[in-house]
Amino acid sequence: MASRETTVIKLGGSHAFAPHLRPWLHAISRCAGRVVVVPGGGPFADAVREAQGKMGFDDRAAHHMALLAMEQYACALASIEPALVMADSPTGIRQALGRAQVPVWSPVRMVLGAKDIPWSWAVTSDSLAAWLAGQLGARRILLVKHLAAPIDCDLARLVAHAVVDEALPRFLQGLDLEAYVAGPSDLATIVTAIREGSPVGVRVTLQ
Repeated sequence: MASRETTVIKLGGSHAFAPHLRPWLHAISRCAGRVVVVPGGGPFADAVREAQGKMGFDDRAAHHMALLAMEQYACALASIEPALVMADSPTGIRQALGRAQVPVWSPVRMVLGAKDIPWSWAVTSDSLAAWLAGQLGARRILLVKHLAAPIDCDLARLVAHAVVDEALPRFLQGLDLEAYVAGPSDLATIVTAIREGSPVGVRVTLQ
């Protein structure tokens, strides 16, 4: 079951075509029962951005389509690693954790029904990972990035350098939640750290 010991892992869409994708999925699979994966949008969300610029559909449509892009990435991830299963509700997530699987969040159902999530490109899977962690009562989120985690993880600086999305400070506000940023070098330690409840990556500081 989801608990304070659960870690929500946002796996960035930039990993889609990267050599580290399968090693990350393998490592995450070894943490089954302890982690929930929030997929990025990756090339699927990039297609939505490009289409919006050319077609001119509004942000409400783009928001919905970007969530569908995350589900496409989730479907791809689950097809690559057998321990990963798609889940679109807290109940489904908890059931997968109870079966010692890794639920990969399909966000459309929950996010479209949420009143506190704006239709905006400022809200990406970073902020949605924090929001989901709050819904589940999880202890921490781990934002897995394609590049090395910066040494200084001051949140304002991360936003300014586009390491995380600009809405993340608001989504973290008021949550009893630890946030970390990880990069490729953290692959070697993630399994042991998750199993022991130890930190992974660099902790994000809010001030």
